[in-house]
Amino acid sequence: QVQLVESGGGLVQPGGSLRLSCAASGNIFSIGGTGWYRQAPGKERDWVADITSGGKTNYAAAVKGRFIISRDNAKNTTYLQMNSLEPEDTAVYYCYGAIDSIHYWGQGTQVTVSL
Repeated sequence: QVQLVESGGGLVQPGGSLRLSCAASGNIFSIGGTGWYRQAPGKERDWVADITSGGKTNYAAAVKGRFIISRDNAKNTTYLQMNSLEPEDTAVYYCYGAIDSIHYWGQGTQVTVSL
């Protein structure tokens, strides 16, 4: 059974940094594009960033220049380095991935940016 498991969330002060990880496990033949969404309380889930299997990246305007998405194909892991965090970045962050042509979601990890 394929699973995506996020880690790395937590509480951080404004201006701080966090790195999220999303590890895929199970019987996997190939992983296509992966990425991150986030959902703040009372709001819809918004796309944050994605990365192709070849390493091409895209970012939402709200995080461009502050967040960096990367992946280690040997470890089946996608990362989201979040810098210069702002209170508006507070949300549950979900990773997703196209694994063997099926889309999977992680369970989410909470990121809270507050004094």
